[in-house]
Amino acid sequence: MKRKGLLLALMSTLLLLLTGCEPLLVLNPKGPQAQTQANTIIFSIIVMAFVLLVVYVLFVVFLSKYRASKLPDDYEPPYEKGNKWLEIIWIAIPVLIVAVLSVVTVKTTNAVEKVPVGYENQKPLVIYAASSNWKWHFSYPEENIETVNYVNIPTNRPVEFRMYSYGPITSFWIPQLGGQKYAMSDMVTKLHFVAEHEASMMGRNSNFSGEGYAHMEFEVLSMSPKKFDEWVNDVKANESEITEAEFDKLLATPHVGRKSYTGTHLTFSPAPEGEHAGHNHGSDSTSDDMDHSNMDHGDMDHEDMDQSEHSESEHSNHE
Repeated sequence: MKRKGLLLALMSTLLLLLTGCEPLLVLNPKGPQAQTQANTIIFSIIVMAFVLLVVYVLFVVFLSKYRASKLPDDYEPPYEKGNKWLEIIWIAIPVLIVAVLSVVTVKTTNAVEKVPVGYENQKPLVIYAASSNWKWHFSYPEENIETVNYVNIPTNRPVEFRMYSYGPITSFWIPQLGGQKYAMSDMVTKLHFVAEHEASMMGRNSNFSGEGYAHMEFEVLSMSPKKFDEWVNDVKANESEITEAEFDKLLATPHVGRKSYTGTHLTFSPAPEGEHAGHNHGSDSTSDDMDHSNMDHGDMDHEDMDQSEHSESEHSNHE
């Protein structure tokens, strides 16, 4: 009885604590991509809850109907041959559940990888999101500005985030706009979002990448297109220009606060895409290796012939 009372008290305490928790961000979407994912999560929860309900009901029924009775100790129940239809049913039901969840998940995954429906014909706002230990750099090439540890976006316009890293692999995630995707040092990955409501949202690195990864949070502020243009003009008018020396200083500093600059680091430290993709961010080492591999085959053949003649001469002298 004491154990049961302790368990009941513990469960009651947990319920009281959970009632004070804030709503899950993934279930509070601010855009169509996040809404699609939230619907999928809720659908999966309903399916699993239904399965659990059926299992618990059957569990109680079997306990009450087939519980041990006051029969003699030497009683042996009669042999019952298996029912093929029952076996087909309890095998088919789990297969059907998995198939339904698989189809829904695949369709959702394909949908959130594309530009949201209804925004295909709009020009997206391209923002490069680069991570370094332990901060985020956001470059707006068209607006020619850059921010650190915060990003502003206009509402009702597709935004294309292009992610990469100046260090270990990180994960770019804005729960209220969509799912996460990895940022790596030698390639650019993309995410397509649309914010349909003005709001302040949290973004973060959801992949363990070192001792400071828990502090890699940034604010995402969605605002009207007019306010967004005013903010861009304000940054251009009042913030200093980012230089290569300033950017190198940012990379070397583990933690920094919110910063804004005119210009972007893409001019002197381009993203690893196109001709700059691959190892070392497209450094000269790749071209040096190519030059070495493309040496004159005629010279190689000439050297091989000289070595062959030399070995034949030594072999004849030995004889």
